[in-house]
Amino acid sequence: MGIVEKHAFLSGVSPGDRSWRVRAKAAWGLIAPYWVSEERWRGRGLLALIIVIDWARTYGGVRLSYWQRDYWDALAAYDSGAFWGLLWVFAAIVTFWSIINAMRIWFFQELEIRWRSWMTDVFLRRWLDGNTHYRIARAGDVDNPDQRIGEDLQMLASRSMSLSLGLLNTIVNLVSYAVIVWNLSDSLALSLGGFRVEIPGYLLWLAVAYALLGSWLMEKIGHSLVQVDYHQQRCEAHFRFLMMRVRENAEQIAFYSGERAEIVQLRAAFMAIRENWRRVMDYTRRITLFHEGYGEISNFVPLLIIGPRYFAREITLGSVQQLTAAFGRVRGALSWFIAAYKGIAMLRAVFRRLLEFEEALKARETSGIAIVQNARSDCLGIRSLDLCLPGGGKLASIGETVFQAGERWVIRGHSGAGKSTFLRALAGLWPHGEGEIAMPEGKKMFLPQKSYLPIASLRACLCYPSDEQWFGMDVCIEALRAVRLEYLTGELGKGDNWEKRLSPGEQQRLAFARVLLHKPDWLFLDEATSSLDPVNEAAMYRLLAERLPNASIISVAHRESVAAFHDKVMNLGAMETGS
Repeated sequence: MGIVEKHAFLSGVSPGDRSWRVRAKAAWGLIAPYWVSEERWRGRGLLALIIVIDWARTYGGVRLSYWQRDYWDALAAYDSGAFWGLLWVFAAIVTFWSIINAMRIWFFQELEIRWRSWMTDVFLRRWLDGNTHYRIARAGDVDNPDQRIGEDLQMLASRSMSLSLGLLNTIVNLVSYAVIVWNLSDSLALSLGGFRVEIPGYLLWLAVAYALLGSWLMEKIGHSLVQVDYHQQRCEAHFRFLMMRVRENAEQIAFYSGERAEIVQLRAAFMAIRENWRRVMDYTRRITLFHEGYGEISNFVPLLIIGPRYFAREITLGSVQQLTAAFGRVRGALSWFIAAYKGIAMLRAVFRRLLEFEEALKARETSGIAIVQNARSDCLGIRSLDLCLPGGGKLASIGETVFQAGERWVIRGHSGAGKSTFLRALAGLWPHGEGEIAMPEGKKMFLPQKSYLPIASLRACLCYPSDEQWFGMDVCIEALRAVRLEYLTGELGKGDNWEKRLSPGEQQRLAFARVLLHKPDWLFLDEATSSLDPVNEAAMYRLLAERLPNASIISVAHRESVAAFHDKVMNLGAMETGS
């Protein structure tokens, strides 16, 4: 199944849509794809094993309730023979229980990591597909995609499985223990308007009514917890993001002595966490108070009702114990919503964040700048290109222009004239504007002012975005020597955060070494030598002329010295060109 088809299921609706049916359909659109994917049989098999184990656990619980009845009856009858025999039975039940619980945990964790791995791969591919990650970051509509992929997907897999399997197990428990309660409950006779009405299995109906009332009250008390949990996740993610920014920009902050300003910002971010946490505490207190009171009262209700029957010698002490335990299980099963409310609220908040992310991933930008394949492979054509600001204001206009293959152009203009924006438009990264760009065939490479260096080996940084195995070690060493980084050849296999290790000038020379490895037909440079001294800048441009004599080069630069290495000049605004 292709990446588009495979994830067509991941279609949702706006998180603001308040229809519960629409929201449920959108949530199902996040859950369902794994179970029909290429991993479906492994996932379904593990799920079936967990369900079978849960049934076995329920069976063990039912057998334990009968054991408790026989045990208390043996104690009441002073039957020592039965007592010791029942202890051996209890040992067998405990052994069985321990084994299947351990198996369930292992199978559950295995299914959880498989499901999470599949979803993580899905969202990573969609996030990094084309320019989607750049578009989302530029729009700023979705905060912290890293948290949504790293944490929210884990919570989706874990909590949705826990809650759904818990609900299924609850249904099985309800059926199993309801039979016990029904069989041990007497009929309740009532006189209504002169008519005698008998209610068989009245304890079961009492448990149903009690649980329904409790669930309704729980929703009334805690329904706002979903919004509070959602906001808490946003505050926590923002705080982590700010701390990550401090770590990544430690040197710049130290140069500015900006520690005090960072502390103020971090304290403000943490204050938002603290304030919202107070609201979390308030709702948790209400829910806990209700849940605890609800549970304690439910333990007292069956004793109050069946006590008179015991003293009337209608049931044995063992039956009292069994009925009390079974009533608790039935009440617990019917009160699943109450017990799981906190987890449900958290899962709903996770769904909301993921649906927001899903909407951002599905969104498509409408651009007035059309990028088409040039019918001619020997030139790059511009037709009536207007570059605009995101707000709509015009930034620059470029009329009919043709960049011939093999030519070397330098783009000049005052700061803010739109030089870098022009290169973004050529790369398909700038949607704001109108016009047409006819891109030629051939390999293209863009060098920004600050090139990206992954946290990996120096060789991987040099070969990026290609795999380091594509280029031999000898070729990599020669490329470093060509850009005057020969002192780094011994560290090609060393992993490090090279963005922190290398100076801006060294990073720009490393980017030129990348160019030598990839040998593009069209090279676009955006202030790619701004951190180099005039000697090294000249050396880099001469290197391009020597090693890539047929490459087409379009450079954005402020320095007048750069023009000497190009044969044509474009001044944005004036639209003057020359040789």
